[in-house]
Amino acid sequence: MDVLGSVLDLSRLQFASTTLFHYLFVPLTLGLAPIVAGFETAYARTGKPAYRSISAFLGTLLLINFAMGVVTGIVQEFEFGMNWSRYSLFVGDVFGAPLAMEGLFAFFLESTFLGLWFFGRDRLPRVIHVASIWLFALGTWLSAYFIIVANSWMQHPVGYELDSEGNAHLTDLGALLTNSTALWSWTHAVLGGLVAATVFVFAVAAYHLRRRQHLDIMRSLWKFAIIAGIVVGALQGLVGDGLGVRMTEQQPMKVAAGEAAWDTVGPCAGLSIIAWPDQQAQMNKFDIEIPCLLSLVATNSFDGVVQGMKPLESQYQEQYGDGYYIPNVWVAFYSFRLMMGFGLLGAMWMVVAWWRTRKGRLPTSRWFWAISTWIVITPWLGNMFGWIFTENSRQPWTVFGLLRTGDATSSLEPWMVVTSLLVFWALYGAFAVIEIRLITRYAQAGPAPLDAADASESELSWTS
Repeated sequence: MDVLGSVLDLSRLQFASTTLFHYLFVPLTLGLAPIVAGFETAYARTGKPAYRSISAFLGTLLLINFAMGVVTGIVQEFEFGMNWSRYSLFVGDVFGAPLAMEGLFAFFLESTFLGLWFFGRDRLPRVIHVASIWLFALGTWLSAYFIIVANSWMQHPVGYELDSEGNAHLTDLGALLTNSTALWSWTHAVLGGLVAATVFVFAVAAYHLRRRQHLDIMRSLWKFAIIAGIVVGALQGLVGDGLGVRMTEQQPMKVAAGEAAWDTVGPCAGLSIIAWPDQQAQMNKFDIEIPCLLSLVATNSFDGVVQGMKPLESQYQEQYGDGYYIPNVWVAFYSFRLMMGFGLLGAMWMVVAWWRTRKGRLPTSRWFWAISTWIVITPWLGNMFGWIFTENSRQPWTVFGLLRTGDATSSLEPWMVVTSLLVFWALYGAFAVIEIRLITRYAQAGPAPLDAADASESELSWTS
């Protein structure tokens, strides 16, 4: 092996780096777009200046985030050809349809109507102006769906056939677009975006409430974020459970690795809270479990049985030939728990915040406001670890059951990948500094102040 590392490992590191960085921007766009659209609609219906101020304020933050997301997302498409040419050849006929739909239809909605909404305020008729931001929100959700359709085909291939050269060809567009994995994963991703956006709004409101700034607006935003955050957090838990059951049916090895289950367990299989997986010995050195919870989570039944990694390894050896089919268990096990832990943390703190600020009280504790501000990072960490679990635990497959990751790379020299990797890290590091400074600057500046007459009407209807 070259001293720089293998092309496979370097290419995986590069794609993981660029994808995870790009996904820093995706959840906020998915979640903040409908929130801004909702406030814009409320202003159009009621004429209350507070709604207009909130819409303009959050819309500016949305525009900054969306622009940076577009810039960082383009790189991934080039990486398919540069680092993963064999993969591109294999999936090209299948991926062509959803990626074309994303680029020509969904991205058109996003870019066109965000511009119309942002620059058309007080210039467009009110109905068209409101429709523009809703069409932008629709575009973001459609864009996410088409991308997840492509990713879900890698997790659960449907609607295809292999040609004489072993490449996949699309035979059923309907099956591709209605892949059950895509439907569940998209809903999970959208709710993850809504969780991230509500926690973001919550943290921005906390920053200003701690300083007793813009109280007329921030009290209402604070209450809205808490109510919406708790609701979407609960929905995310239900959808996550449904996705887990689907995953157990379609990718049992992923579930087994995520639970460090070496042998088949059940009925009434326990869910590990913490464990020390030893991949070489194929055992856990210690394991603390909640009885029967794994069966319930994986199968929706206390009588459910979850296949273990060792029998699945034997099964895959017979089905797919020689190879090692168990992913990195440490990464799978702990990324899954970090995903759930960080995902729950924001919603749990919102319950605490609701209790501490009920009846309009504003706590004086510095710790309370510091946590309420810095809690903003938790849904992003949850989203990141969720994607790490999803992609790492599919290994050694790039397309499950069809194409191994080791067979998907381009014919490159390690130094080529290292050079591009360092360039990407430098560029993305600069983008991160720009994004953080812009978002922080505009978030700290707050919304345009209301005059005295407008401020008297700023207690918005849902907060009563």
